[in-house]
Amino acid sequence: MIFPTSRILSGLTLVVAIAVSAPAHTQIVNSQKQAFRPVVVAAGLEHPWSMAFLPDGRVLVTERPGRLRLIVNGRLQAAPVSGVPKVVARGQGGLLDVVLHPDYADNGWIYLSFAAPSPRGAHTAVVRARLDGNRLVDLKTIFRANNVAGGRVHFGSRLAFGGDGKLYVTVGERGDSDRAQDLDSHNGTTVRLNDDGTVPGDNPFLNTAGALPETYSYGHRNSQGMARHPVSGEIWLSEHGPQGGDEINIVRAGVNYGWPVITYGRSYAGFSIGEGSKKPGMAQPILHWTPSIAPSGMAFYTGDKFPAWRGNLFVGSLKFRHLVRLELDGERVVSQERLLEGAFGRVRDVRQGPDGLLYLLTDENEGALIRLEPASN
Repeated sequence: MIFPTSRILSGLTLVVAIAVSAPAHTQIVNSQKQAFRPVVVAAGLEHPWSMAFLPDGRVLVTERPGRLRLIVNGRLQAAPVSGVPKVVARGQGGLLDVVLHPDYADNGWIYLSFAAPSPRGAHTAVVRARLDGNRLVDLKTIFRANNVAGGRVHFGSRLAFGGDGKLYVTVGERGDSDRAQDLDSHNGTTVRLNDDGTVPGDNPFLNTAGALPETYSYGHRNSQGMARHPVSGEIWLSEHGPQGGDEINIVRAGVNYGWPVITYGRSYAGFSIGEGSKKPGMAQPILHWTPSIAPSGMAFYTGDKFPAWRGNLFVGSLKFRHLVRLELDGERVVSQERLLEGAFGRVRDVRQGPDGLLYLLTDENEGALIRLEPASN
């Protein structure tokens, strides 16, 4: 059983659901507004990073070491999908996000992001392909970031289609924070592309001398969560700060989000970074966390299975191994609740399934796909 407690953080009511020992497949979580039961759908995944639901009921799951797996009728298939591009699987790099084209039923396009090898290290890249049985075909690279570096961190690499039908890609600053302010670099940007990788004609820096035309926003550190708002169609993202200062931002054309000039975090050595937390011409986050929760995948809930959660934003936490539920009033976060704290592991991704239920992936050596189902006490 889980019993909720409350405390105040940054002016928001924070409710933490504390687990008391019970088998994961039988425990009922009595959260603030909705009782639910977590069910392990499939285990034995090695550092899973993302998932996508195919129309026929199968689930695609990426594993960071470089495998694309299929879950069929709740069973993890033994043979990985073949034809996956070569990845640099070190540190935070590897095979990362997977999303379907909005018109997947008609065109079959699947998009993958990953850390791609380069003679000088690795960089963020995106391919699209089609699934033929248990192999990828028609694979083509549609984006390569110019953020090649030898380090192991900050690839970003979330993908999402906006309400405008464009593909948004987050690119981390690869540990070279100053380059996040340079428009000739992909470091610390959100990129906006047509579905074939070409540059939309209305991108904000298309006619800016020296700027990369695919850049849509900049001044990010390392955005590893992204979701389309169900009403506005705008892209929201979660972003890792340094020591403190994790953020939720709404991505808008041409906006500078400030890293590393402004931040609510500090260096890992405890020193201040940049010029403070605010500066004219640089956007403020709609929410920031200090201490850091290490936010990852995120999803807006729009289904009917959890009516009390409709319109809420869910964000995975890697550091504290929980799921955060955010209640919104327009673009303002009015409360947050922490669910499943420490119950399963690092929550790498969260998605709403076609059945109206919520699904989580845990980023562990023995990671799992977990489904949240409504339950009565």
